[in-house]
Order: sequence, then C-alpha cells, then structure tokens
Amino acid sequence: MGIIAGRCEYRIWDREDEAVPRDVLEAEVGDVDGLFSLLTERIDERLLDRAPRLKVVANMAVGYDNIDVAACMRRGITVTNTPGVLTETTADLAFSLMMAAARRVTEAERFLREGKWKTWSPMLLTGVDLYGKTLGIIGLGRIGQAVARRARGFSMRVLYTSDRPHPDLEAGLGVERCDLDGLLKESDFVSIHVPLTDRTRGMIGRRELSLMKPTAVLVNTSRGAVVREQELIETLREKRIFAAGLDVFETEPLPQDSPLLELDNVVLLPHIGSASIATRTKMAVMAAENLVRLLSGQEPLNPVTV
Repeated sequence: MGIIAGRCEYRIWDREDEAVPRDVLEAEVGDVDGLFSLLTERIDERLLDRAPRLKVVANMAVGYDNIDVAACMRRGITVTNTPGVLTETTADLAFSLMMAAARRVTEAERFLREGKWKTWSPMLLTGVDLYGKTLGIIGLGRIGQAVARRARGFSMRVLYTSDRPHPDLEAGLGVERCDLDGLLKESDFVSIHVPLTDRTRGMIGRRELSLMKPTAVLVNTSRGAVVREQELIETLREKRIFAAGLDVFETEPLPQDSPLLELDNVVLLPHIGSASIATRTKMAVMAAENLVRLLSGQEPLNPVTV
C-alpha cells in the first residue's frame, strides 16, 4: 500500500482470510474517491448509489465480471484492471492442471497419504499422456497464446476457437482455428481462456461435454460460470470424460457440500491461477498506480471500456 499511502488517505480491510462483508463495504464507500477492489467485491448499482464521490474502481484482476462497468461509465467512474502481468503465471497453472489431472497426481498423493499403497502394480493409478496429443484452447487471448507456446514443448497439435481468425498467430504458434464443436470432438485436452460475459456464461454444458472424448481432460482457469458446474459434475461422476482440472467455480469459495469434493477424477484448486509472489505483487502495484494516477488527474494505465 506504499504507492497509495504516499498519495492519499486510505482505509483498508486487512483480514486476508475473509472477504469484506457487504454491509461494511456499503458503509465505507460513502466518502471515497477511489476504490481498490478484488474479484471478491461486487461493484453494482446498489453500491455505486452509496458512493457519490467515487471516481475510479481499480480492480486487482484482469477479469472484471465482478464490476458493472456500464453503470460505472454512466456515472463517469473509470474502471481499471491488471492485464498482461499475470499471463505467464496463469498459463503455468493451466498446464499444471492438465498434467495433474491427466496423471492423477492429487488422487495418487491421497492414495499414498491414506496408507493405501501396498505394492507396485502394472495398472495402478494409470493416467493419460500429454505428449503428442491434441490440445484445444477456447479463447486465444494472451493466456491462451501462452498455453499454446507451452504445448509446443510437448509436441502437441493445438486447435483454437476465436471470433475471428488469427493468421499471424497460426503461423507463429502453429495453431489451427476451428469451431467449438470441432475442437471438443478432436481434442484430448481442452483448456478454457475466455472472459465471463453474457455470451460465454454457461457455454460449456451437457451438450458440449458430450462431444468430448471419454479419454479427454477439461481444464478451466478462466471463470467458473463459463462451465455449467452441475452438468460437469454429472459428466465426471458418470466418467464420460477422463478428468477435469478446475481453479474456478460458480460459487467461490467452493461450498464444503459441493459434490465436486467427492469425485476422484477432478483436481480442485482455490482460484490460484495468478498466485506467484512476483505476479501478485505486480498486480497490486498496477492496480495501485491506476488508482493514484486517476486521482492525481492523470490518465490510468489500464482503463476498461465496454
């Protein structure tokens, strides 16, 4: 908070194990000019009505589905995000989830810790290979491109979906464009890298999952609501795909009664896609600089527009 402390007065919610209670947030925004927000904070009409002085919402995330950007713009409030700095870190995690789910890493660790390992067996905890397989990337933005670069080291064929073709990326990364159905049918691994919008919400459901190979792995490091979670649970329970790796969920934190916790064929992480020390520090610095620049009458580094 050194960047902010040196430029303006501030108040901070410092309980790292608990999101800001809604009533506290609503009470605190009445006299603020700027808001440094995390993806856990919902910035909507109700909150904005309680913040007549607000000029900027600096979101410490690349995604901003927690913010009603249109409502902010109508009020002359600038919204900023933190793109770019988390690309490689999130791509690392997406690839880690692919490997962990394919090779049943977390399941195998539980097996060992629970004292179930009695002897070596030829087919014990066998998984599926990555090398030489087909990877489908849904959304070829910065993170999707970074995942494609990693796939080259595993000699993978890479398919992608996008609203428009990217011939430069196809040449540079060796990727092939196809429609979503074709990607799901052909891919051994499917990795999701789209923002959450009205268009992408629930885009992967029962029909789409039914197109995937029974040996396929689904990975989601984007936003939980892109996947219809209950339909994925049914698919995994019935073993209609091999496994999934999830860093994001429809409800976060993941409820302790979620059926996902009962399944062995899914790797579950607590939304840590960008969680390296270096990357989270860069995100905080970028968000803080966006905030103080605007409050100082300068242009923010990363304004969001809709």
